Amino acid sequence: MRRSGSTGPAGDRHWRGSARLAVSCTLLFCAMSFLVDWDAGSLTPLRALLWVTLSAAVGAVLLPQRVSAGRGWLAVRTPWRRRVVRTDALAAVRQYDGVSSHLVLRDVYGHRLELDPRILAANPLLWHEVDTGVRRSLERGTLRHGADVLDRLGHQIDEETAEAVLRASGLS
Repeated sequence: MRRSGSTGPAGDRHWRGSARLAVSCTLLFCAMSFLVDWDAGSLTPLRALLWVTLSAAVGAVLLPQRVSAGRGWLAVRTPWRRRVVRTDALAAVRQYDGVSSHLVLRDVYGHRLELDPRILAANPLLWHEVDTGVRRSLERGTLRHGADVLDRLGHQIDEETAEAVLRASGLS
């Protein structure tokens, strides 16, 4: 039985939809590959294995990262590995802009992870867990590089949330 004060880890609420889309695209790619090859009359068991292998590779590339956070930690899971950083012991945060903007977080234990900042913006519970951990890192003095990056990101998330609330209430 779970106590009323304790909650489970926060997760990306849009991950299931994104994963479903990735699987759908993978299955569509596989089916279209089979159909084109079959229509050309060149489908063999070896070519079928090739199409299944290529489809699996497409699925692995399209499958989004699964981000979760709890009290003092943030985890990013990909099909190949899981990376975890202690948000209450962050040492540095960097944001790289460009075609695919991403945050790089490092903790004092040497762990490192990368994630898309839009995931944090779209999931207030994830952002709350990260922000709480960052505040603890600042209090402890471990976060020496990147506090301004997270401050900017926090203001951006707050602005987007306020605009969404105003839009939903019909005031904007």
